[in-house]
Amino acid sequence: MTGGDVVDLLRSRLGDRVDTRPDILREARADRSGHASTGAPLVVVHAESVEDVQHTLRIAHAHRVPVVTRGAGTGLAGGANAGPGQIALSTLRMDRILEVRPDDLLAVVEPGILNAALNEALSVHDLWWAPDPASREISTVGGNIATGAGGLLCAKYGVVRDAVLGIDLVLADGRLLRLGRRTVKGVTGLDLTSLIIGSEGVLGVIVGATLKLRRRTPGEPRTLSAEFADVRAGAVAAAAITASGVQPSIMELMDAPSLAAVHRLLGLPAPATGTAQLTVQTDGTGAEADIEAIARLLRPLGATVTMAADAAEGERLWTIRRSMHAAMASLGTTLIEDVAVPRSALPAMYDEIARIEETYGLQIPTVCHAGDGNLHPNFVFDGPEVPDRIWAAADDLFRAALRLGGTLTGEHGVGVLKRRWLAEELGEDQWELQHQIARVFDPTGTLNPGKVFDLRDQAAGGNT
Repeated sequence: MTGGDVVDLLRSRLGDRVDTRPDILREARADRSGHASTGAPLVVVHAESVEDVQHTLRIAHAHRVPVVTRGAGTGLAGGANAGPGQIALSTLRMDRILEVRPDDLLAVVEPGILNAALNEALSVHDLWWAPDPASREISTVGGNIATGAGGLLCAKYGVVRDAVLGIDLVLADGRLLRLGRRTVKGVTGLDLTSLIIGSEGVLGVIVGATLKLRRRTPGEPRTLSAEFADVRAGAVAAAAITASGVQPSIMELMDAPSLAAVHRLLGLPAPATGTAQLTVQTDGTGAEADIEAIARLLRPLGATVTMAADAAEGERLWTIRRSMHAAMASLGTTLIEDVAVPRSALPAMYDEIARIEETYGLQIPTVCHAGDGNLHPNFVFDGPEVPDRIWAAADDLFRAALRLGGTLTGEHGVGVLKRRWLAEELGEDQWELQHQIARVFDPTGTLNPGKVFDLRDQAAGGNT
């Protein structure tokens, strides 16, 4: 059966939800990682219901056509990029809130709802969903779950894995599973819900989620920024805050190149050479006492502390951190990386980044979710292809994170960009076990082939 025959079959079941417009096909090739597939997919299916997803997968399964599930396309690892001969299955139109239960602190939603739109709707109930990725205005809840997203608030309020009670999942052959529960507790059987979170579309298509909500935090948040002579001093200070027992809701560290780039973008006065900035927010009824305690801790560590007078001034301070991606994009093509280390190892990881910069003759602007040890080093270059020197430096950086007890990815996922290193972190036995689990869910390899697991990588020990 030809690709055209498959498109005709899809169109016979799904009508105008089957899209072959060239611009839509081109868009499905890429996400925000800067990586794109070698060519356009056969078709984009704009699913509007669970049944649309099931019909698509049944046809794909019967004819062995690969399917790549997409949300808003905001990923940073190439995990939702669709290529030649593949079906791009978009769940972006499945964006309804099906149920909100304030008494049970849960909501049931479709995968295409945007993170920020969900929280806006929940605000009328004085509730919120805690995961807070920087892309929350444009990323979907389904994409958050598929990649195991984190964000600025996760040091205090947890990541997506901590905020999902259940998942509705369509398997590669079209069967619908309802995983998880609506109860606070539940240990019946294996925890397949947690297995799906962060699985990047290789186990099934997320078509619904039961989310664990929180009541709005009382009081006004308090924010400070602290400038340090260098980023290592900022990392030492962040580790000291963690060790002190005071729990910030957000703690973000920007090194000198990233801070200078943002200041240029926003038209702010240039910071002194080498200056790094640690921005900290506290919340809840103890926000005032906590921010004062943090300020007292930081000043003897060499910090110049600026305390926001009110919430509006605090938001202006956060604008600097949230402008990081735009500032990097203004410099050239960017490979945004995502490693995490134990929080006590942050100073050592910044030492490693400095070593790699010197070794490869690069500048690697790096921001960090300092509250949980998740760093985002940025490799900036010209042109669409990542130069070999950049990959060599990234390889060195990944191995440094692993040596420090860290991980290849804290929140962006493996996708295509990190699959060559996966076996090195997991070990061959665990890599093989995880690959076998994926094949139980999808025996024919229909779902998101070439992402996360790749048999070519196994043969090379994860180093190709």
